[in-house]
Amino acid sequence: MTDEVLIRREGSAAFLSLNRPKALHALTLEMCHAMTAALLEWRDDPAVHTVVIDHAEGRGFCSGGDIAVLRNSALNDGGVSGRQFFFDEYRLNHLIFTYEKPIVAFMDGITMGGGVGIAQHARFQVATEHTRYAMPETDIGLFPDVGGGWFLSRLPGRLGQFLALTGARIDGAECKWAGLASHYLLSETLVEAKARIAAGHEPGGVLSALAAKCPEAKIQSHAGQIARHFASDRYEDILASLDSDDSDWAARELAILRGKSPQACKVVLRQLHDSLACETFAENMAMEYRIGSRVLILPDFAEGVRAVIVDKDRAPKWNPATPEAVTEAQIDRIFAPLPAGEEWTPL
Repeated sequence: MTDEVLIRREGSAAFLSLNRPKALHALTLEMCHAMTAALLEWRDDPAVHTVVIDHAEGRGFCSGGDIAVLRNSALNDGGVSGRQFFFDEYRLNHLIFTYEKPIVAFMDGITMGGGVGIAQHARFQVATEHTRYAMPETDIGLFPDVGGGWFLSRLPGRLGQFLALTGARIDGAECKWAGLASHYLLSETLVEAKARIAAGHEPGGVLSALAAKCPEAKIQSHAGQIARHFASDRYEDILASLDSDDSDWAARELAILRGKSPQACKVVLRQLHDSLACETFAENMAMEYRIGSRVLILPDFAEGVRAVIVDKDRAPKWNPATPEAVTEAQIDRIFAPLPAGEEWTPL
């Protein structure tokens, strides 16, 4: 076991509290294993009615997966340990998605990448005034995994494509408006919400009773532009559409996209397109594992992490360097089936 997840029972609720405050509770493999083991134990325990996922001390709910570990794998072991991390993390995501008992995730603070994966698939997602939600993987040559293809592709108005490509950070009110949070509560009411859930009250009723009036979602004012400019599944079309718009908003979003990994952005559009054809969440996760296994050891990932996290020069040298240089054949190889015995499977 690990002290990086605090596991406890309180009344009829069981709690998983992420506990890596200095790392904004970023997920490690040991944390994924601890959470999975606890969920499996509680699944058939009649005394556990509801599971709560939150964070212990410090700010942030969960900033994502442990990127340093993944980069080390890409550089030093051919991606072997990185693929193991993805394999087990995705099993946790699937377990949360299919869990028969209600799970409540309190996204009180930074909720990004892997943090989204353990919150978004819960039955209830609680946003607050402190929520800062994003899938920023295209900054480092990756893609919005942990089930991102499943839920982002199903958002209306091409909002999922916008969030996945740009990595835009949205607040709690915007999460609620977009359908990425089931409830919006003020952070000062979270202790009361958890106490009522632990006392045996139905979690949906508790959250609805304590819900606060949601502020206006700032992103809503750009919904029309998002739907229009991000309508195509061809990345070059999106860039051209933004370039044809002389608004400050379009210029800003175009500049943001110009700094992203072209390969990652093309992967994102294919991922979200193909996810809509997935009949089950497990099928989606198997697809994302194929993608992750390939992009982990392609040049853009190690280079993206270097530019954003290691050297912090924000000047990645992408390879290929332009969208036009990323061919359909390259993308096809990333999405191709894995060899027999290497595909992802759920628990």
